[in-house]
Amino acid sequence: MKKLICILIFLLPVIVNAQLNLYKDSPLEYAWKNVGYAGFSAGMIYNTSLVFSPSGEPYVAYMDFGNSQKVTVMKFDETNWMNVGNAGFSAEQSWYTSLAFSPTGEPCVAFLDYGNSDKAMLMKFDGNNWVNVGNAGFSVGEAIYISLAFSPSGEPYVAYMDAVNSNKATVMKYDGTNWMNVGNAGFSVGQSLYTSLAFSPSGQPFVAYQDGGNSNKVTVMKFDGNNWVNVGAAGFSAGVAPFTSLAFSPSGQPYVAYEDFGNSQKATVMKFDGTNWVNIGNAGFSAGTVNFTSLAFSPSGQPYVAYQDWGNSDKVTLMKYNGTNWMNVGNSGFSMGEAYYTSLAFSPSGQPYVAYLDDGNSGKATVMKYDSVFTGIGELQHSRISLYPNPATEKITIETSGTAKGSNLTIVNIAGQQLITRQITEPQTQLDISNLPSGVYFVRLTNERTVELGKIIKQ
Repeated sequence: MKKLICILIFLLPVIVNAQLNLYKDSPLEYAWKNVGYAGFSAGMIYNTSLVFSPSGEPYVAYMDFGNSQKVTVMKFDETNWMNVGNAGFSAEQSWYTSLAFSPTGEPCVAFLDYGNSDKAMLMKFDGNNWVNVGNAGFSVGEAIYISLAFSPSGEPYVAYMDAVNSNKATVMKYDGTNWMNVGNAGFSVGQSLYTSLAFSPSGQPFVAYQDGGNSNKVTVMKFDGNNWVNVGAAGFSAGVAPFTSLAFSPSGQPYVAYEDFGNSQKATVMKFDGTNWVNIGNAGFSAGTVNFTSLAFSPSGQPYVAYQDWGNSDKVTLMKYNGTNWMNVGNSGFSMGEAYYTSLAFSPSGQPYVAYLDDGNSGKATVMKYDSVFTGIGELQHSRISLYPNPATEKITIETSGTAKGSNLTIVNIAGQQLITRQITEPQTQLDISNLPSGVYFVRLTNERTVELGKIIKQ
């Protein structure tokens, strides 16, 4: 951080009358920002699952401690987070929530249903209520590490670690009337942890998991219409590989992200090139140990991975592969506090969103997006804000010559968090910034006509 500040001090002219001078290629034009407010759920949450509706709204499903540990789904309506149907709509406690949209646009959630002997359950929102899809508790026995995906023809598939089949992998689908096995139940060699299900562009179901039958390394299998077969070698990772996350590139290649015990428990991503599993960039590319890896592709085809970053105080970090190297998207460790159950998804416009349990907000749900700091600004005027001294240590004076009274003043950090808000009633305002950490901040002045921006450096 100190190095970044020194670079910015060198690049930014330190003048008494701070003028707006942001260029289109400036990294400071983009920042991590809360979607709505941080910690929006009723209580602590587990097992966050983030997806976008066909109309482009972010939805989050989770186990809701504010509602007896039942399932809750919320969506963001561009202003607020609101419940989809009733909060805590499952009959009993839920685990391993997995959210997906049907091809007809209905949100569906699969989960372990404590009220049905820990079996698998799928519910959908019909526009008014959450209703069962097929029988409640449709698996034969306890279902762990549940993962939901829809086939191109619209059938829901659920993969899980199957307790009644020696903790091996099982996949079931709903054919419109009944739940049925896809191939044999318990088809993996050994126990399957962290099951992750996805469909290839050609419509084949693939499952990635930590394979207890192969030294707890990663294995990926696909259903060929008759049997489950290995994709490349079984147990292809360098070491033990928890938190497996499977996704397909736009060109149809399967990629897997995971915590790599063969590389100091750092993040690794591999792809199948048609013959072998090969590393994408360096193996173990993260700063430190990772948990809760979540892999997704941007609309332009770049792989991104979000995770809890032990190298940055257990906060959220998002990295992308630029074709040569893995690089941070915005700041590493951008969440306010420790982050668990990270879930990554892209908006239709290509913005990365990350949902997580936010330890900085009482373990409640928070969603952040990486976005332009100018989002929502209809008209950006050349800055008439004067800020001094700049850099500052304790107080700054803000002069707003030519700006109407009643404007709202906000100081925002480069993570997009609003730290100070004030209504301007006089042409000159003094603010105490002594409690702000050292760094670069945006000063934003808004009224009904214009938005004006400036930058300050807190030493």
